[in-house]
Amino acid sequence: MKITVPKHIGFIMDGNGRWAKKRLLPRSLGHREGVKALKRVIDACIDYGVEYVTVYTFSTENWNRPKKEVDALMNLIREFKDKDFKNEFNKPVRVRFIGNIDGLPDDIATAVKEVELSSKDVKDFCLVIALNYGAKDEIVHACNKMRETGVVATNENIGDYLYTAGIPDPDLIVRTGGEKRLSNFLLLQSAYAEFEFLDVLWPDMDKKDVAQIMKDYSKRERKYGRVK
Repeated sequence: MKITVPKHIGFIMDGNGRWAKKRLLPRSLGHREGVKALKRVIDACIDYGVEYVTVYTFSTENWNRPKKEVDALMNLIREFKDKDFKNEFNKPVRVRFIGNIDGLPDDIATAVKEVELSSKDVKDFCLVIALNYGAKDEIVHACNKMRETGVVATNENIGDYLYTAGIPDPDLIVRTGGEKRLSNFLLLQSAYAEFEFLDVLWPDMDKKDVAQIMKDYSKRERKYGRVK
């Protein structure tokens, strides 16, 4: 079977908490295992030739979770900034963050900018991290920017004002954990994306799951509203 590789995959990384609960572990350990799964998934995507992966790391609604869990997630992000992205994965990666970065703790907002700057020259693969991100918030932010600059919104130009400006729309959205919803993730950008919903919990994701995703995607016929 010939594999068709999507240029851009978005992952809704669901199931960390349930993974931990099944093992009678704190939810924070589920998130930590989720980081290990992220590395496996990114390496597999790089091997296939995917150019962009966007991961839903922390949503604007996640602030409503228990403080202990939020603090644990923030600490994981603090650790993430210290990684060497030239050696962390199979190939060097560029890292971009999307979301309301100014709404993050000051040290994390600063770290985000440092990570983006340090990896900006990498060309082959881009890891996009949705952090303090919500698609509705993104659309409002874009509309306000356009109003401030006197630009009339069109289908063609609104993408230039989204957090994802310069990033191609996702070809495929994958959600793990068995749920079947977008949860405020890339609502405009995924207008013509394909969708894949997996029962596997995110910390259990590995290269064989990515292989199956690629096979499933290769069977899809993308019509974009047209008839072939």
